[in-house]
Amino acid sequence: MTELNIPKVYDPKAVETKLYDWWIANNLFKPNENKEAPKYSIVIPPPNVTGNLHMGHALNLSIQDSLIRRKRMQGYDTLWLPGTDHAGIATQAKVEKKLRDEQGVSRYDLGREKFLEKVWEWKDEYADTIHKQWAKVGISVDYSRERFTLDEGLSKAVRTVFVKLYEKGLIYRGNRIINWDPAQRTALSDIEVIYQDVQGALYHLQYPLTDGSGHITVATTRPETMLGDTAVAVHPEDERYQHLIGKTVTLPIMNREIPIVGDDYVDKEFGSGCVKITPAHDPNDFELGLRHDLPQINVMDESGTMNANAGPYQGLDRADARKKIVKDLQEMGVLIKIEEHMHSVGHSERSGAVVEPFLSTQWFVKMQPLADAAIEAQKNEKTAVNFVPERFERTYLHWIENIRDWCISRQLWWGHRIPAWYCECGETIVSMEEVTSCPKCGSHNLKQDDDVLDTWFSSGLWPFSTMGWPEQTEDLKRYYPTDVLVTAYDIIFFWVARMIFTALEFTEEKPFSDVLIHGLIRDPEGRKMSKSLGNGIDPLEVIEKYGTDAMRFMLLTGLSPGNDMRFNWERVEMGRNFANKIWNASRFVMMNLDESFTYEGIHENSKLGIAEKWILHRLNETAREVNARMDNNYDIGAAGTALYEFLWNEYCDWYIELAKMPLNGEDEAAKNTTKNVLVYVLDQALRLLHPFMPFLTEEIWQHLPASREGESIMTAKYPEYSAGLDDATAEREMSLFIDIIRSIRNTRAELNVPMSRKITLLIKANDAATEEVLKRGESYLVRFCNPESLTIGTDLAAPDKAVTNVVTGAELFLPLQGLIDIDAEIARLEKEAKKLDGEVERIEKKLGNQGFVAKAPAEVIEAEKAKLADYAEKRAKVNARIAELRG
Repeated sequence: MTELNIPKVYDPKAVETKLYDWWIANNLFKPNENKEAPKYSIVIPPPNVTGNLHMGHALNLSIQDSLIRRKRMQGYDTLWLPGTDHAGIATQAKVEKKLRDEQGVSRYDLGREKFLEKVWEWKDEYADTIHKQWAKVGISVDYSRERFTLDEGLSKAVRTVFVKLYEKGLIYRGNRIINWDPAQRTALSDIEVIYQDVQGALYHLQYPLTDGSGHITVATTRPETMLGDTAVAVHPEDERYQHLIGKTVTLPIMNREIPIVGDDYVDKEFGSGCVKITPAHDPNDFELGLRHDLPQINVMDESGTMNANAGPYQGLDRADARKKIVKDLQEMGVLIKIEEHMHSVGHSERSGAVVEPFLSTQWFVKMQPLADAAIEAQKNEKTAVNFVPERFERTYLHWIENIRDWCISRQLWWGHRIPAWYCECGETIVSMEEVTSCPKCGSHNLKQDDDVLDTWFSSGLWPFSTMGWPEQTEDLKRYYPTDVLVTAYDIIFFWVARMIFTALEFTEEKPFSDVLIHGLIRDPEGRKMSKSLGNGIDPLEVIEKYGTDAMRFMLLTGLSPGNDMRFNWERVEMGRNFANKIWNASRFVMMNLDESFTYEGIHENSKLGIAEKWILHRLNETAREVNARMDNNYDIGAAGTALYEFLWNEYCDWYIELAKMPLNGEDEAAKNTTKNVLVYVLDQALRLLHPFMPFLTEEIWQHLPASREGESIMTAKYPEYSAGLDDATAEREMSLFIDIIRSIRNTRAELNVPMSRKITLLIKANDAATEEVLKRGESYLVRFCNPESLTIGTDLAAPDKAVTNVVTGAELFLPLQGLIDIDAEIARLEKEAKKLDGEVERIEKKLGNQGFVAKAPAEVIEAEKAKLADYAEKRAKVNARIAELRG
């Protein structure tokens, strides 16, 4: 016999850790052993080993867990594979800061090997923290398959991909303009640069023609780069300057003679039509320089300090150099005008430093062939990835159609070291294994590339590398491709696109069927959560205060795919109250079961009353809606809301109250039927709710004497719609009783007549069939309306001075004589009407004041209009009630 006693109050802290440990001990998170079952697999977006769980993680994990738990209950062979990302630049920056703050040393003081030992220590500490946080959120991942982007298996996958792309000519090493982070001293990819509008200046400079015949005016936002100018460009069809093409100008300060070239890149309508060309410090200038065979003069070093090519400014920081150069140009008479100029400036996503376009030798992936294959794949239903919401497919395609070669080398120590070795003879050897001798000259004096690969290079292989690729493992055969990727819209370019084109290239399959895109969680005021604003909300603090299930339910029911949501404390409290409501209802059910009770289910029992048929029908309809919502573009929020409405309103507020009648009656058969229905509906509703609120539902289910299909609710069958439980008649009939009871209760509240006071109630049915239904369920009306006398018929006349309410199928008459002091009530209502008249008049005058309307913000005016409508509606109701009372 199941232990029926549960504590009076639900205590999440007493339940959650106990259950999570029990789930793990019983291997309930692992795939099932039935390989005949359909498979369903998800790989977790691997969190960086750089910090703690934030609210975005909590949302992402809750979504995935809801999906995997439901599929597990539906009988799928499910795998949710966990793991973490080494997060190269971010993790290295954190460890370097820690060393600097605590020991006053840099990575260079330690050396590469000792520094990496410190990073591994950091990784182990934060991976342990992440595990504890995952447990707090209740996620059901298979820990036995956990991966890390720098573990041995994934390292092999990374080397394999690098070598194969290199052999195909899709990876190359070249000297090109890249995004450079002078704070971290590393290259960045385009998508690691965050652009911000910055108030700057536009400096207009005059470059004198070398032959003394005049000058050319150019403009720049970065005068410090002029030291590296190697040409001035004009449009070849610009009649103002055609005669100057081939001549030279003298570069101020540097006194270097540089040519004037003609190039279609120049917009002759913009500015003066003349553009200074600095090939080593601007990507467009770099390409133009290649076309015209221009020198590339880099005037800065890796820290953003001016180098020897900067002449008299050598050793100055780039910002200080700008100030001095501007001053010197003004004194020379070359700087003729400075204009304020708002422009977009790139900043490093990780360090926040202003990014420097920088000429550097780096490794690149040639993206066009890979992008073309990914674009082509989206045209075929079998190979296309389904984006949810659909609009994000356009976002993805727009980026990939305009893609540039990907700079994959990083000047870091933490990461996958580039598998390339260099020989003194000039040979470059790219290999899966360590190279000890040069195949060209036989020398053993080889040096491996010091750089590591971009973090996204390894995480881009995540869906298949985690399954054991390049080996053809059983997991790879069984669970790849995965079914859904859940991620936020802000990393579509960083991660989603990279996973798609690498998967197509190396597995010839899409990595996942669906991409479910969710938005960001903002603070209650709609602002992005950030350390600088101090508005971050720690999910662990929310869990500590309200419990995991309350937080998860708030997040999941607030979810609208692709859209941001605001964190809402009231909705967290709603989630906690919902948990308490279910707990109390469950406790009521179990208190009404005794040791002699034997659960029989409901299908064999045909003695069901209207209430029982109705609640089973509503359960059935809820199961249909929940499954339809979950299966239709992952409308998880609407599915959760449907469950809330069913459990709170229909099961707890209505059916449990209706069930008290037979439970307290003398009919043992009816009593037993009611108990079975109470248990059955609760059992099925808990199953439906389990993906949303796993701890609460498991704890209650373990005490519930329903049919057992396994040791945990996690493996119980997920409810589906059953035609046998459909009962539109019961739905219609019960809705009639509910409408009548609500109407009478509302009238009592309006008239200040307590439920304990007896009333006279007349119900005029629209037809004989409705009359028969009402008489058959008369006991419900007596129980919940508390009439002293109840009359039901089809030919009743409205009594004098009675409140009349209309519901579908009937009219309700509530005579007021003797129930209230009619004259006193009329006087009270007239006083209320007068007060409302004043409010309506006040706001009408306010809105009629043109001065107010012209100056007030739109939201203030709308608020006043809403108040006016509310007061007017209240006044109309009060006046209608006065008219009724006067008869």
